[in-house]
Amino acid sequence: MSNKLNKLRKGCKDVFNAFLVELARYAGIFEFPVIKPTYDIPNKLVAFSKCISSNNYDAWVHFYEDDYLFERLWRSPKKYLEVLKRYNGVILPDFSLYRDMPFVMQLWNIYRSRAIGCWLQTNGIKVIPNLRYGDARTYKYCCDGIAKGCVIAVGTHGTIKNKKDREYFTAGLDVVVKRLKPIAIIVYGSAPDYIFSTYKEQGIKVYQFDSSFATSHKEVV
Repeated sequence: MSNKLNKLRKGCKDVFNAFLVELARYAGIFEFPVIKPTYDIPNKLVAFSKCISSNNYDAWVHFYEDDYLFERLWRSPKKYLEVLKRYNGVILPDFSLYRDMPFVMQLWNIYRSRAIGCWLQTNGIKVIPNLRYGDARTYKYCCDGIAKGCVIAVGTHGTIKNKKDREYFTAGLDVVVKRLKPIAIIVYGSAPDYIFSTYKEQGIKVYQFDSSFATSHKEVV
């Protein structure tokens, strides 16, 4: 879809962050902002809530944590831009998509992640798209605006422990991989063979990073 320039109406406050997509291109029926492909592989990950106070910038920022810890980025994105610029790159926000959410809210959270990603790229920050999906209706649409044959990321922490959650996760991932044909998948959380071996056999590189919960548990043990 062609470029759309979003201009603020005179006298109106930008309550939905239209400035994030001023230079965006859109894709799909729901017009998610297009994310340019990235081929970089993170060397290390740091959570957004910790990156603000960290001085070790040789890492990629991720958002695989409770929404309340990074909702402030949506409320005040400009406030955190210079912080995020210090790091190697950003894995796009992982706003929650619960299956009992109304469909429109699931789509809204996909949109918010992509809008932030589009804006970060406009400001020279490398980003890796995070593929988050909720119920089966989101499987197809969550890929809109993401380039084929690039690096993508998914989070498994909290999404594969429960049998029903695991079924939705694996079914959605299968749709994503078939549609996007990524060269690599960044996995935050466990990457069990019963889910990822098929993709490895297809030649897709899988890079697994322990969740903060798993890391802290190892330290305690």
